[in-house]
Amino acid sequence: MAEPHVPETRKALERAIRVERSALAQDLTGLSKAQWAKASLCERWTVEEVVAHLTAGASTGMWRWLTSMLAARFDPDLHNDRRLAKHRGATPEETLRRFREVVAGPAGPTGHAAAWLGEIVVHSEDIRRPLGLVRTPPVATTTAVARFFAGRDFTVASNTAIAGLRIEATDGPFITGSGDLLRGPTLSLVMGMAGRAAACEDLEGDGAAVLRARLRSGGRTSSVPVSDPESVSDMTS
Repeated sequence: MAEPHVPETRKALERAIRVERSALAQDLTGLSKAQWAKASLCERWTVEEVVAHLTAGASTGMWRWLTSMLAARFDPDLHNDRRLAKHRGATPEETLRRFREVVAGPAGPTGHAAAWLGEIVVHSEDIRRPLGLVRTPPVATTTAVARFFAGRDFTVASNTAIAGLRIEATDGPFITGSGDLLRGPTLSLVMGMAGRAAACEDLEGDGAAVLRARLRSGGRTSSVPVSDPESVSDMTS
């Protein structure tokens, strides 16, 4: 298997973000009202609400993001819901139009481009799976996200989710950790690390049951920019 050219520089990561945004915008074209209202894999949010959330992330600068977090007293749900409401259109069509306008916009409000690549990859799958839409991002893209998620708890408790497990991608070079084996497509590994229990259906090995149990007992699937005020300096660096 040829080694993919995994994006590592900010420029390369931002390019990958634009590719994934564009692909999602294309997939959203022509959805019915019922499809827009369908529950996503991201708890509490419909398909339309996830799209509005993505628009908010691409439209909010660092200081506006920080101000919003302060106003929400670092309650990530309140912060997200306020930003989402601001960027949701009066109709699904308007919500999609607003998202299309930010496809080529900034990666996100803070400096960690890999985290924001994870944001669009995970939320795109949050939308596609319930709708029966299938798209697998380039393995180089999912590998970049997997490496970032495995390396630390950041926007999600991804490192904690796979503690004590040996992770092996079946479609790319991503390998990490030691312990019970968890194998599967890189995208599914990413979704599992992001707290999506549905991804465990695609995973195998003794580690799959371990991950599933962890997610059911305490996993979180909503989007969390930051849950700890002490993380702000890290997020903005």
